[in-house]
Amino acid sequence: MGYVVKYGLGGLEFLAGIPGTLGGALVMNAGVVGREIGSAVRTVNVLDESLAERELAAGAAGFGYRSSSLAGYPLVAGVRLALTPRPPAAIRADIAGQVHRRRLTQPYGIPSAGSVFKNPPGDYAGRLIEAAGCKGWREGDALVSDRHANFIVNTGAASARQVLGLIERVRAAVRSRFGIELELEIKTV
Repeated sequence: MGYVVKYGLGGLEFLAGIPGTLGGALVMNAGVVGREIGSAVRTVNVLDESLAERELAAGAAGFGYRSSSLAGYPLVAGVRLALTPRPPAAIRADIAGQVHRRRLTQPYGIPSAGSVFKNPPGDYAGRLIEAAGCKGWREGDALVSDRHANFIVNTGAASARQVLGLIERVRAAVRSRFGIELELEIKTV
């Protein structure tokens, strides 16, 4: 975000406070409700399986809700974004506002992988998880956040096994209560 502020390039302020890299944001089509990085992409440069560089138009990148076809390439090498000239002070103020909102509504500054589940059509994963009674559930040092139920935070030395176990318990509770199968937003490897 420092680059866009320095050069007065607006349009990505909504991403402020979302952890990760530009490459990861492109692969996951990172965003917030109603806004995603894919909407600002004009072209993406990737290396294909033969390690040849290819330039993809935004439409060929397959941007969807928290997804793209870019994960199928060994490397995202670059991106051309359509940004809008804005005064750096205005960009800085918008970024500060985004970070402030995240701090009020999310477990900001506590280790987590961000939103765990995609929002199902017409609803919010966090609301379903909270209504299913999962807020505050713990597995070892992995905890369903008290601030926002769609975040699992690491309160110490949570293992991947603990986080994945907690994810499955939450999924089962939401499925049992609402008949909705929550889909992971995070990628596991």
